[in-house]
Amino acid sequence: MAGKQDLDFTYTTIDKIFRLSIGEKADYSGAKYDGDFSMTLEAAQKAKHKFIADSLNIKKDSKVLDMACGWGPFSNYIIEDRGAKSIGLTLSEGQAAACQKNGLNVIVKDCRYVKPEDFGTFDAIVCIGGLEHFCSFEEFQAGKQEEVYRNFFKTLYDLLPVGGRFYMQTMVFSKNMLDEKEFDINAEEGSAPNVLALMVKEFPGSWLPYGPEMVIRNAEPLFKLISQSSGRLDYIETIGQWRKKFRQFSLQKYLLYLSLIPKYFTNKEFRELVAIFRVSPNRVCFEKEIMDHYRLVFEKV
Repeated sequence: MAGKQDLDFTYTTIDKIFRLSIGEKADYSGAKYDGDFSMTLEAAQKAKHKFIADSLNIKKDSKVLDMACGWGPFSNYIIEDRGAKSIGLTLSEGQAAACQKNGLNVIVKDCRYVKPEDFGTFDAIVCIGGLEHFCSFEEFQAGKQEEVYRNFFKTLYDLLPVGGRFYMQTMVFSKNMLDEKEFDINAEEGSAPNVLALMVKEFPGSWLPYGPEMVIRNAEPLFKLISQSSGRLDYIETIGQWRKKFRQFSLQKYLLYLSLIPKYFTNKEFRELVAIFRVSPNRVCFEKEIMDHYRLVFEKV
């Protein structure tokens, strides 16, 4: 799995730039447009939050575990709109500090190892994007990917009552995925080998599941699938909207960009990471159907 150092690299590094661009409690995961791309990003994110809360039957005083909570947008939604209670978990110090500053109950903890004795049990659990980081490339190579997912569903099983629901949103490898030996950071910019190598740089320590089928079969027999839907086109639009917001001028944000220039010239790893801001590897992978994006609702049996 991507460890704390890996996720700090990905998320704490961009914490201030993200919040200056998208907002203090904004969402850094695919929104839900359902084909209506006239919606604002904010409206599409709220539509996603409503869909999740409805799917999990979250209501007043529901106790919800928000795994891999990011900057806390879903926790904020269910607290304000449903009157629910939320505990958020992240491995990013920057995210946790931002959430705590904004009044959310967020703890730096690995959600794969939560036990009932830590916080009790929950009425519902959500994990938006977390599964993307649970299996490392090394675990994939060692043939342990499905074991990682089975163990995670056992953790969820112990935290929910019978009939309790779990929502997962995750990127997955799709029909045009390459063999990992073909990844090449030096390939033509924007090509499949290049963007997949950039993905590895952007999310160190992380390897995606191969389609929703891999996730679903490892949830069985502990959980039954209630619903599934692809958000690939929604995510392409979401990334486009994010990139516009990251480029919008604000003095404080652009001073932060300028402060990174010395690192750009002295750190090769950082230069490769900056390439992600020129060519969004996620977006290209979705467009080329190298990756897909799924919303999955499970119920404990």
